[in-house]
Amino acid sequence: MAHKSQPHSFGSIGVRTPLVVPGQRIGVMGGSFNPPHEGHLIVARTALKRLQLDWLWWLVTPGNPLKTHDDLAPLNARMSAIRAMTSDPRMVLTSFEDQLATPYTAATLAFLKLRYASARFVWIMGADNLATFHRWQRWRDVATAMPFAVVDRPGWRLRALASPAARILEKYRIDEAHASELPLCQPPAWTFLTTRLSPLSSTELRSRRLAIVAEKPRPDIETVKIAAI
Repeated sequence: MAHKSQPHSFGSIGVRTPLVVPGQRIGVMGGSFNPPHEGHLIVARTALKRLQLDWLWWLVTPGNPLKTHDDLAPLNARMSAIRAMTSDPRMVLTSFEDQLATPYTAATLAFLKLRYASARFVWIMGADNLATFHRWQRWRDVATAMPFAVVDRPGWRLRALASPAARILEKYRIDEAHASELPLCQPPAWTFLTTRLSPLSSTELRSRRLAIVAEKPRPDIETVKIAAI
């Protein structure tokens, strides 16, 4: 079945999202994906399988409000890169957050819950996000908007589970053996999923790219002048 989009309004703004059918289990994995890499794909695949989702949305954001945007690739370029690396038809690519005129997850989840109250949404994040979750704007609203799943990332497990947000929300944590029940839980509810780890990170990949550009040999000035003549 084709996964078409449908328009909705949030305030006075028309917002187009992927199609939502009542009762569907939908994982929402937001991020700048600058660039996307194997680690993101592992998180998406793990969430699909362990949470028994119908769909996994890659929600490509305009930019993380906690990070600088100096080296942020254009939205269309990041979406094209994700499209090139995904083949599972259950993975849906969307950038509707750009139409909400806000970069904050709390507002995004409020919009989804308002428009699709009968859907079973789960917010998906990596362990590195949980480690800094307490710094997000209205993070408690995010935690109570919908259940969320945290997928392990190399080097982040201990820091994530020892973070302020994790300690505060510990009593709402569901054992990962029962992760498939998470989409049916009333928030606050969350789980931590262990999985195969990839050492790749977007920050590292951007650093490599910049290093390659910096090391690229520059043509001799005189040679350029002769060629121009």
